[in-house]
Amino acid sequence: MLYLLISVAGSVLVSVLLKLMQRRGIDTAQGITWNYLAASLLCFGLLDPPLATLRHGGTPWTELVLLALLLPGIFLALSASVRAAGIVRTDIAQRMSLVLSLLAAFLWFGEQATTLRIAGLVLGVVAIACLVARPERGTRGDGWRAWALPLLVLVGYASVDVLLKRLAAAGTPFAASLQIAFIAAFAVMLLVQGLRLWRMRIAPTRAALGMGLLLGVLNFANILFYVKAHRALPDHPAVVFSMMNIGVVVLGTLVGVLGFGERLNRLNLLAIPLAIIAIGLIAAGIR
Repeated sequence: MLYLLISVAGSVLVSVLLKLMQRRGIDTAQGITWNYLAASLLCFGLLDPPLATLRHGGTPWTELVLLALLLPGIFLALSASVRAAGIVRTDIAQRMSLVLSLLAAFLWFGEQATTLRIAGLVLGVVAIACLVARPERGTRGDGWRAWALPLLVLVGYASVDVLLKRLAAAGTPFAASLQIAFIAAFAVMLLVQGLRLWRMRIAPTRAALGMGLLLGVLNFANILFYVKAHRALPDHPAVVFSMMNIGVVVLGTLVGVLGFGERLNRLNLLAIPLAIIAIGLIAAGIR
């Protein structure tokens, strides 16, 4: 249970830290760059990734390259969504990405479409529709960004999940995939920062470095302790899955509404219980 609590907290705190960086005028793109440096070092030190396995033939380098490009892109989208749509809607969108992941599992990975899973899928689609409904006029986040960016986060995280499934199907160790993806994502973001410095004269700052390294610790903690929770409860994957996703939805809602005064319309509020029920149904279908 402690592993799950830490993982849930890490996931929500990533959004909180992005929000705080925006409020303090700290360049989030720089922070995301240093986040991958911290995550790379932590992955290497704590997970001991078997990088030698990547030298063998059959390593799915196309998927690894796509993952390396997608990770920083989706993190930038996450930051923009937190700014435009708020923590609540962004975190729910992130967790509702499991709806698209489940659909991909049915179509491409031979997963069985049970009644419970289909019910969860349908309810999840309804929750997504409620989630991206426009907020009340005059509230922060009004406009197309308030629905487009959470959708982009949803699609992005589902794409990451699909790529990880393809890597696992190819026999690539999870830790090795993660290590390569983190290093490559850091290299991509370093290139982006170099271009920004050259063309826009946006110089690195100590504040962005410090907050970025903290962001990387939280980001990696979310992944590490979620894996540890599954290892601690190997016979109960549905419990880990449901508690993780529901925990993020609930905690993200409390933090966004109570901590940052985010306002939701009735449809946005309806998305919360619908998302929780959808997660529960999908989890009940896990064998």
